[in-house]
Amino acid sequence: MHRRQALYIAFLGAAFLQACSPASQSSRSDSVQAPVAEKIPYEMTIHGHTRIDNYYWMRDDERKDPKVLSYLEAENEYAAQKLAHTEQLQQTLFEEMKSRIAKDDNSVPTRDGEYFYSTEMRGDNEYPIYVRSTDFEGTDKQVLLDVNKLAEGEDYYSLGTLAISPDDKVMAYSEDTVSRRMYQIKLKDMETGELLPDQIKDTSGSIVWGNDGQHFYYIKKDPQTLLGYQVYRHTLGTKQQEDELVYEEKDTTFYTGIAKSKDDSKVYIIHDATESSGVSLIDANDPNAKPVEFVPREDGLEYSIAKHGSDYYVLTNLDAVNFRLMRVRASQIGDKKNWEEVIPHKADTRLEDIELFDEHLVYKQRQRGQTQVFVRNLDTNNDQQLNFRDQAYTLYLYGNNELDNDSLRLYYTSMTTPGSHYDVSLNSLDKTLLKQQPVLGDFNADNYASERLFVTARDGAEVPVTLVYRKDKFNKDGTNPLYQYGYGSYGSTSDPSFSSNRLSLLDRGFVFAIAHIRGSQMLGRPWYEDGKKLNKKNTFNDFVDVTKALVEKGYGAKDKVFAMGGSAGGLLMGAVINQAPELYRGVAAHVPFVDVVTTMLDESIPLTTNEFDEWGNPKEKLYYDYMLSYSPYDQIKKQDYPNLLVTTGLHDSQVQYFEPAKWVAKLRDYKTDDNLLLFKTEMEAGHGGVSGRFARLKNTALEYAFFLDLLEKEKR
Repeated sequence: MHRRQALYIAFLGAAFLQACSPASQSSRSDSVQAPVAEKIPYEMTIHGHTRIDNYYWMRDDERKDPKVLSYLEAENEYAAQKLAHTEQLQQTLFEEMKSRIAKDDNSVPTRDGEYFYSTEMRGDNEYPIYVRSTDFEGTDKQVLLDVNKLAEGEDYYSLGTLAISPDDKVMAYSEDTVSRRMYQIKLKDMETGELLPDQIKDTSGSIVWGNDGQHFYYIKKDPQTLLGYQVYRHTLGTKQQEDELVYEEKDTTFYTGIAKSKDDSKVYIIHDATESSGVSLIDANDPNAKPVEFVPREDGLEYSIAKHGSDYYVLTNLDAVNFRLMRVRASQIGDKKNWEEVIPHKADTRLEDIELFDEHLVYKQRQRGQTQVFVRNLDTNNDQQLNFRDQAYTLYLYGNNELDNDSLRLYYTSMTTPGSHYDVSLNSLDKTLLKQQPVLGDFNADNYASERLFVTARDGAEVPVTLVYRKDKFNKDGTNPLYQYGYGSYGSTSDPSFSSNRLSLLDRGFVFAIAHIRGSQMLGRPWYEDGKKLNKKNTFNDFVDVTKALVEKGYGAKDKVFAMGGSAGGLLMGAVINQAPELYRGVAAHVPFVDVVTTMLDESIPLTTNEFDEWGNPKEKLYYDYMLSYSPYDQIKKQDYPNLLVTTGLHDSQVQYFEPAKWVAKLRDYKTDDNLLLFKTEMEAGHGGVSGRFARLKNTALEYAFFLDLLEKEKR
């Protein structure tokens, strides 16, 4: 007898077995019966309003309840059987995507101190090998960590931070083998290769060394809420319980992070909430140093800092909704009145990032959705702009660890341009292409085209949309299948970037669209403000309006529209299919945040308290009523829904597995159609899904096969 069946019988009894188990004996997927979850009414009352949650019982914080696990397994079995006829298609897609990836592939080395650091992927390895050398060419390469060996025997493995002590004697690294983002820090002797007895548990994974090489800083997490809230200083050779508590965050709406200044003189403790932020400083040369606030924290004040000699540059929203750049002498920190303006605020331009060098300031800004990069000579104050050819692209700065560099490292990609790594001369702006991500097979960028257009939403707002398609497969006559992606929360902007996996859709005639809806910062900070809290419905309306416009403009067939979103993008999917289910043939919702009100009322659930400034606090009736009016779980109706593929991870630390589990169970009870509703739980994974570069492709292949099979059904 299969172990799952044994659990059913031993713990659930015959009645629940009959209700919850798929008819696995049937060889025909059409006759397979979907699991029917038991209803156990659970009352929740606040503000004089009572909600009944029939599936609250699915919550099990320990992930051990046999009844819950058996239900999840039953859903997995049902999904597997309903998709059994697509297994060959899934395998074909998987092999396609895998065949485009270079098995032997190295990252571009980045300098940090005396060494150049990089990673190597070899053969069928799922994980990278971390190496370093004293030169860019890697003539004296030294292997630091082989993650494949560390991951042996683990169902899941994630390497957090790798940090080598300033005296080059000890390497610290953090690892997570559960996918709850609770990392254990281990220490390795650089000379002998032996592990030291020091082991630090329940951390965020971040590690910052003090300059004496004898101590480092880390962040400890609360085991229930998973908030990193305590900064400790660990001395080599001592036990974790002897570590010194350096800082404790009392405000549970703040995240805590740690970093180091580029000149290595300061350790930064970063305080970050949705609408406020700040920094405290620790002298990295003093093993007994205490944190000093850069300036007192204020509600609504956001800033980040970068040290440059005896100055600090401050990127801030002080009297600047789209941010501006200020500067202050190190001797005058503590009062923002001492800040002097370097780059003024612009109402139509969001200042996003800076990078400092001995003689240059690089700043990145966004105007009407497009990224712009400028290089300023600090002696002359002369600005030069970098230029790129694509209509829409992604560009970010990385690996610029040293002040004395005379070049800028950046990463560039677009919907038709594979990821490209450049060094750019800070004086001449000449670009040197170091590497473009190889795409194996017959890929030719000239076969594809990308467009940026603006769609007018129902309230008159202009929503940016980025499209990509294969030229010889696209007709713009309303016959192409359309795949629309969106996110729209936390100010996170989904910039257009290349995906070799996506070629499997484009080559089959799909048009791929990113809807840059409100809730992101594609059009500046006001674009974010207009898509959160009491403006959240704009996010959902934008997505629906983009779908309608793209169909009207001939980019997609009205009966061949598919949509995908994950996490807060899963919330988007849930809200959209409640509002306009008739627009979508199929929807994929990955690790979806769908039980908004219940989750935001429960401060024991990870991330809740940090997100009151994003969604509002439903303990206030104004927010409760508004959130209730769009919460996907609460707004399920007796109506037809699209074909749905829902995925989650049992150990998800950001969106707990029981949210999508309850959502699916309630949808099964309410929906009035015969469309597919499939739910898959990765029993050994968390928010990011399975680990490993090739293993992840199987989930993408599953989603693509789900959509492609729905198209084929029309032909059959």
